[in-house]
Amino acid sequence: MSGQKILIIEDEEVIANMLADRLKTQGFEVKINPGGMSGLKTARTWKPDLIILDIMLPEMDGYKVSRLLKFDETYKHIPIIMLTARTQEADKQKGKEAGADAYITKPYEPDELMAKIKELLKV
Repeated sequence: MSGQKILIIEDEEVIANMLADRLKTQGFEVKINPGGMSGLKTARTWKPDLIILDIMLPEMDGYKVSRLLKFDETYKHIPIIMLTARTQEADKQKGKEAGADAYITKPYEPDELMAKIKELLKV
């Protein structure tokens, strides 16, 4: 698992930093982007092994970021975990339609998120 790259696209700095710190202690290389458009650009240039993606973001929402990556042959293999405060079934369905591999709602259980990351990265 050591050295695998995870991109966090999250505009809430406290959540992003807490998550990044936990991932770094697990041996992951982590980058944080606070906006949808900048996160998309980082995903395309840095090519992470996994993306943790909020939905409600400045610049571009997480659904659009996910669609743009998942429907592009170059990036569709990158697992995306949507981590969001949006809890409605319609939101979860929209996430699935946008290509998300997992949908976890905030507040989240850190162990559940870590287990999903490990499952998607096959570690």
